[in-house]
Amino acid sequence: MDEITKKIAGLGLSGILFVLATAASGGSMTAVLTLLSSLGGPLGLLGGLGLLGLVGSVGEVIAGYGIESVLKLIYTERSKTESVRFLLKEINDLPISDELKIKLKEHLSSIVVTDTSEGQAPKTIEIVEEEPST
Repeated sequence: MDEITKKIAGLGLSGILFVLATAASGGSMTAVLTLLSSLGGPLGLLGGLGLLGLVGSVGEVIAGYGIESVLKLIYTERSKTESVRFLLKEINDLPISDELKIKLKEHLSSIVVTDTSEGQAPKTIEIVEEEPST
């Protein structure tokens, strides 16, 4: 689960949309293939076909853990390298229910609060001027 989450998180917003399209397609590969064509960029469908192997794995993970859990894990992983403010804005723009958006935002907010550990106390530096020796 962690390995798949890290790979999808590496895809960024494209990975999130891929997970949502896979979950929402309900067995229809048309939506997934259309998304893969757009994810392939200049390589088109051939580039997107490289991601096709993830469809089965992502489908199994979603079925086993649920879309909410998968998205929380992906955003947790992405919060390690990306701004939480940016991720919150991205969540707001996702084509998901408002209830799920709220849960994801609360999850990211809790990460910010719990991950801020107390650092070491600031060091005190004393500057001493010595008299010039003659």
